[in-house]
Amino acid sequence: MRKRIAIPTQGTAGLDDQVEEHFGRAQHYTLIDVEDGKIVKVEVLDVPFADHGPGDLPKWLHSQGVDAVLAWGMGPKAVDFFNQLGIEVVTGATGPVRSVVEGYINGNLETIEWVEPEGHGQGHGHHR
Repeated sequence: MRKRIAIPTQGTAGLDDQVEEHFGRAQHYTLIDVEDGKIVKVEVLDVPFADHGPGDLPKWLHSQGVDAVLAWGMGPKAVDFFNQLGIEVVTGATGPVRSVVEGYINGNLETIEWVEPEGHGQGHGHHR
């Protein structure tokens, strides 16, 4: 298995950094190449735009060859953009980047349903 994983990070410390909990506000993304269950390359990129519109981050990460995004939370529109580009989204990622990547590689990082916090655009709920 070869995958390129993107994680929004608080800074530029790579695997030693922390996951940025505000996916859309992250100024840095750590890209991790995984091959046969091992981390083979780590790269930190600065987000190339100060302001972004819907779909800009997914398109940019797609242009970087990303296969999966691991984040704390993400709104349904962003998830849809990623899905349309064939990029896997895993939410619920928090803490040190190294631990998050290892959890993903080992199958221990589970997707959670994300509900946007109040005051952060329009949230979503369950519809019957």
